[in-house]
Amino acid sequence: MRILKMITMLKKRKKRLEIKGKKREKGKRRKQQKRRKKRELTDITLIQSFIHLRYVDLSDNLLRDLSPLAGLTHLLWLKVDGNQLTSASMEELPYLQIASFASNHLKDTTGINHPRLTSINLKGNEIEIISGLDPAKLSNLYSLELRNNSLKSTAGICLPKLKNLYLAQNSITQIEGLEDLGQLTTIHLRDNQLETLDGFSESLKSLQYLNLRGNAIDQLQEVTKLQVLPMLRALVLLDNPCSDEGDYRMEVLVMLPRLERLDKDFYEEEERAEAEEIRQRRREEELELEREREREKELELEQEQEMEDATLEEAPE
Repeated sequence: MRILKMITMLKKRKKRLEIKGKKREKGKRRKQQKRRKKRELTDITLIQSFIHLRYVDLSDNLLRDLSPLAGLTHLLWLKVDGNQLTSASMEELPYLQIASFASNHLKDTTGINHPRLTSINLKGNEIEIISGLDPAKLSNLYSLELRNNSLKSTAGICLPKLKNLYLAQNSITQIEGLEDLGQLTTIHLRDNQLETLDGFSESLKSLQYLNLRGNAIDQLQEVTKLQVLPMLRALVLLDNPCSDEGDYRMEVLVMLPRLERLDKDFYEEEERAEAEEIRQRRREEELELEREREREKELELEQEQEMEDATLEEAPE
């Protein structure tokens, strides 16, 4: 009897577990169906009725038009990643602070004019040129994310309050137009096509972190062009041809004595002392070369004078 009872109990338990399993599967299917339905959203006209919304996430749909959001004048946060948008242009939203348009099909940066915007994410689009970013309208913008686009240049970024600039995974070959970014502290330029480091200037007086990993910088001497950056403390040069040179780590510190970290590692005091010795020795060698050149010039002048004197003596009276 006990055995029969145990068998019956086991059968019931098994049946309950099967029922639970089926319910879980049904629940998963419903959730998947809901997700699929959510991702097929093409029209957001109904959102116009909810004028007091402050946070809106419309990611992973099929949206091409955001004009219904124009009436949401209390909006603080907007995320529309993974849609079919070809432009980030919208009516001005007076309180919008954070916006993300990642993984769409944006062609440019025009039409972004929200006065309280502090951070905007435009990564994973098809932007080739930065244009239309008005510093008067974007006076509070401190973070600009443009990774994984099709940029060939850094021109077009005239945002004096900008602090963080992310330009990795583009096709940038030229650094230009950064002269107005006096408050910039961070630039990510990883995985681009830079061969030289022209374009950095002393006006980038706040720049502390510069990531140049995975570019095409062949000559280590290009690093001397970063001496104009007074606050630079961290530099990443991994996966550039120049990082394969012998004494690469020490040579960078010799050229940039204020640097605290190269790639992943901080400099030790012993390395700093050695770098200072190398700099001192090279200064002395340069001074000696300069003196030698001066002596050669003096000798040339003496020889020229002697030749002139000899010519005058030989001339008939």
